[in-house]
Amino acid sequence: MRETWGNAWIIAKRELKGYFATPLALVFLTVFVALTGALTFYVGNFFDRGQADLFPFFAYHPWLYLLLVPAVAMRLWAEERKTGTIELLMTLPISPLEAILGKFLAAWAFIGLALVLTFPMWITVNVLGDPDNGVIFTSYLGSFLMAGAFLAIGSFVSTLTKNQVIAFIVASLICFLFTMSGLDLVQNALRAWTPEVFATAVSSMSFLSHFERITRGVLDLPTLVFFFSMIVFWLFATVIAVDQKKAQ
Repeated sequence: MRETWGNAWIIAKRELKGYFATPLALVFLTVFVALTGALTFYVGNFFDRGQADLFPFFAYHPWLYLLLVPAVAMRLWAEERKTGTIELLMTLPISPLEAILGKFLAAWAFIGLALVLTFPMWITVNVLGDPDNGVIFTSYLGSFLMAGAFLAIGSFVSTLTKNQVIAFIVASLICFLFTMSGLDLVQNALRAWTPEVFATAVSSMSFLSHFERITRGVLDLPTLVFFFSMIVFWLFATVIAVDQKKAQ
């Protein structure tokens, strides 16, 4: 297990350096910070609310991730398949699990860096008032975990196609379904023609519902288990998909 994580870490460092080999990384980071700021201060009416908190900031994270995280994930394996370097990667003395973990950790760290760059907003609310910093910290942690779940889904989808655009669209659609599954509109429609237990099960899979609990300061075990389970499940599915491609 130690060797597995060691190899994954080596791959992660190589992949993370690769992000900054082109201007695309800086473009992504700039767009993320700019969008979060614009949505918080202008769309979210930060100053008009008269409250020193970051609720408007975190409220838009699920919707931003629907576009930005699949944009990061779409190149994880689709690019490897398109250029044929996946065959070379699979001939190296590493397992598919190590390669998948390395690529995932690099992409997750990259998204984490984007979140870190928004810390001036945290400083701003502390200058303007006396916010509950515990809630803000748990919200950042929840946002990072949710991004990891989105990314794991995108990683799996990226193994299924050579086309990055298709990978982006399919990953965004799957993430959208998981995000929307807990909304009243969806739940009312499901309860109209499915058993109650099924609608409840679908609701429990909602990214939005779990994340909203965290933004209220409730970081409980079921929520942590949900996000980590989603990450593990989709990464396991990625391992299966890569193994099948390797066997072909």
